[in-house]
Amino acid sequence: MRGWLLFLAFVVVPLVEVYTLIQVGQVIGPWWTILLLIAASVLGAWLVRREGGKAWRALNAALASGRMPSRELADGALVLIGGTLMLTPGFVTDVVGVLLILPLTRPAARRVLAAAVARRLVTARRPGPGPAGPVVRGEVVDDE
Repeated sequence: MRGWLLFLAFVVVPLVEVYTLIQVGQVIGPWWTILLLIAASVLGAWLVRREGGKAWRALNAALASGRMPSRELADGALVLIGGTLMLTPGFVTDVVGVLLILPLTRPAARRVLAAAVARRLVTARRPGPGPAGPVVRGEVVDDE
C-alpha cells in the first residue's frame, strides 16, 4: 500500500500537475498562468496564517481547559498539510490545499484523517501469531 502511495505522490501527481499547467497555459497564456500560480501561493500563505493562528489559539484553549485537543491537533495538521500543498506549484495541489485549509471543508478532511489514524492504530494493536500474553487485571492509583 505504501508503495502505491509513493508512486501516486511522486509520479502521478506531478504528471497531472504538468498536464494541468500546460492546459491552463494554452487557454490563458504562459504569463497569466505564472501570475495565477503566484497569486495562489500568496493566497495560500495568507490562509495558512489566518487558519493556522485560529487552530493554534483553539489548541491553547483546549489545553488550558484540560480537555484532550484531538480536534485542534487534527485541524493544525490539516492546515499545515494544506499550506504545504498551496505553496507547491500547481493547480491540482492548490485546490486540495484550499479544501484542507478552509473551515467549511476541513471537517470532512478531519473525518478522513481520524478514520486513517484509527485504522493505523487498530492495525498496530493487533497481536501477531501466538498468544498475546497474560492479562493482568488491576486498578490504576494516582498518588497525586
